[in-house]
Amino acid sequence: MRAWDDYEHHSLKLARSGTTGVAHIGYRTGSPEALERRVTAIEASGYKTHGWIDGDLGHGSAFRFEDPFGHVFELYWETRKNTPSAEDSPALKNNASRFHGRGACPRRLDHLNLLSEDVTEFRRFITTCLGSRVTEYFQLDNGRLGGCWFTVNNKTYDLACTEEHGGGNGRLLHVTHATDQREDILRVADIFLENGVFIETAPHKRAIQNTFFLYVWEPVGNRVELANAGAQLILDPDWEPVCWTESDRKKGQAWGLKTIESFHTHGTPPVG
Repeated sequence: MRAWDDYEHHSLKLARSGTTGVAHIGYRTGSPEALERRVTAIEASGYKTHGWIDGDLGHGSAFRFEDPFGHVFELYWETRKNTPSAEDSPALKNNASRFHGRGACPRRLDHLNLLSEDVTEFRRFITTCLGSRVTEYFQLDNGRLGGCWFTVNNKTYDLACTEEHGGGNGRLLHVTHATDQREDILRVADIFLENGVFIETAPHKRAIQNTFFLYVWEPVGNRVELANAGAQLILDPDWEPVCWTESDRKKGQAWGLKTIESFHTHGTPPVG
């Protein structure tokens, strides 16, 4: 599966499984040399490695490794780019495929949010292994990190990690697709409503990262977010991470919406 402007063969792979959640997260490196550098850093880090795999549909050989909480990552360089069919060919040749305007019609896969019982340790893992930058973080009054947002490009974030409250391991909080504009999210909220899709949180604007968002649960229980982050990019080469405190978070989201309880407890796969 892929959004209409994702350039690779696919950005999301669905596999038959006895449970929900995410099996692994793949990142394409910036070059073959970058892949070699990352693998060297990962092997020297002391974190668990699975080693090289021959490849998968859509990409070549990949190096797999694992965080301390059970999330499996892979890095690869060789990829199969999308070649649109005649009916999927775009009017503008700088788009990856035709804009059909059906359903949610997201432009791209935007980010994942993972859960871990120690966000500080996850931050150490992801900055060491991927070289990610921290853009924003949520500092609890007890000194623990409640959440952290990371990027390896000039987006404000491509990966987030928030504190696990359900006692699980290797769990997914949500997967997010990006729309072109806020109005797309308002329209798809009605589409979800008409089709019986459970809307967990109606459209609103988040304070952290300024994202306009909508959360739903797909039929087997994974949380899916549709989001529009506007024009915010990290163009400052010496960007200082933004700290959010508990008192900040108690104010709610940007326009006052309080975060619902299920957002802190529902992850996949379910616990127990």
